[in-house]
Amino acid sequence: MYRNKVELKKKAKERIRKRIRKKIKGTSERPRVYIFKSNRYIYTQVIDDENGRILASASTIEKEFKEKNKNHKNTEASKILGETLAKRLKQKKIEKVVFDRGISPYHGRVKALAEAIRKGGLVF
Repeated sequence: MYRNKVELKKKAKERIRKRIRKKIKGTSERPRVYIFKSNRYIYTQVIDDENGRILASASTIEKEFKEKNKNHKNTEASKILGETLAKRLKQKKIEKVVFDRGISPYHGRVKALAEAIRKGGLVF
């Protein structure tokens, strides 16, 4: 019974991911910002779906991030991560992006990250 519940959760998450990805596409002009949230860390990637390339990435597991913030699970960490990603995208001269929240609902850490990216000067 337990194994069946795990498989059902995986299938449900995959359905959500597919439903969102049908609507969101990243191009070279407007790449897709994808967020993955584990229990411990937050990972972000900026993806060009047309060419299948990752243009930039940032996560709370990086050495630079750990120097700035000791805690890597709270909304403050998400804000710092969003600012870091916005700076990296500005260096690559990317102004507009498409936001992909993945399977996570848009509140809490995901919302704080998105607002920090917007505050960094990116449009989505």
